[in-house]
Amino acid sequence: MAEKPALLPAYLIVGPDELKRKQAVARLRARVEGPFSAFNLEELVAGGDLEPVAVLASLNTLPMGGDRRVVVMENAEKLPKAVSEAIVDYLKDPNQSCTLALVAATLAKTTRLYKAVAKVGPRSVIECAAKKGRDLPPYVQKLASAHGVAIAPDAARELVARVGESTTMLDTQVATLAALLGGSGAITLPFVERNVARVAEVKPWEFLDRVSERDAHRSLALYRLLDGSALGLLSLVAGRLRELVCARSLAARGQAQGVAGELKKQDWQVRNHVRWARAFAEGELERLLGECARAERALKSGADADAVMLPLIARICGAA
Repeated sequence: MAEKPALLPAYLIVGPDELKRKQAVARLRARVEGPFSAFNLEELVAGGDLEPVAVLASLNTLPMGGDRRVVVMENAEKLPKAVSEAIVDYLKDPNQSCTLALVAATLAKTTRLYKAVAKVGPRSVIECAAKKGRDLPPYVQKLASAHGVAIAPDAARELVARVGESTTMLDTQVATLAALLGGSGAITLPFVERNVARVAEVKPWEFLDRVSERDAHRSLALYRLLDGSALGLLSLVAGRLRELVCARSLAARGQAQGVAGELKKQDWQVRNHVRWARAFAEGELERLLGECARAERALKSGADADAVMLPLIARICGAA
């Protein structure tokens, strides 16, 4: 078995991805497991009552019954200035048998503390950057695999939509669903819908994507959860229909690759536009834009928002 690499005297585990931060800390904790772990692992939380003398005493304590002591400092971005400066000075000549793990959701690279840890050695700064929205469904599929189950792509997207972008929350929810399945099998979209409550706010793009897919059931369900004015939402719907008209036109001329440039968007933002546009009959998108114009006039005349929007959404989705 290969030996584990030697630990540095200090690490900065920094970034908004809470799960990554927890995993990095867990790996450090594992390095002091054993009968003396209670002595060789100390976990502190930064706050106004933290004193430099106590922190330095902990860092300079020698390990017992082993060759490594680990001190974890959570919320390092909230360290009192006196403590932060004391750590900066300590890192000029640190205790080589102790590893300090500073954990922070954010810490500017211009701070003296960041620079001091970065000088300790290669890979002393462990970046825990947040995943972008489009990367979360594949990430959820990896989480599911780690819990011994599979999850369908549409179920992964729905889970992200319901839970939000917190990787810790996603991992917890995947673990719960895996347990409900008995630790094997596949998590499907209906299974997510039955067992996961929506705690994340519905985002307009999520609604627009379901409308573009002509999924009447989910579009109408999401509409009920959206905040904001009906006129504002109608403007977004009309804008998406215009994008689909453009995508279909470019695809018909063999220029589907030019959709992003024409719409001044990133490729990932329009990757499904051509496929969605092809689900509409010839001239249907243009007719639906006319429906949007009539809906706008009705709303501006004081018509009930639901009485206008619900039939419109149903027509766009081909359900009316």
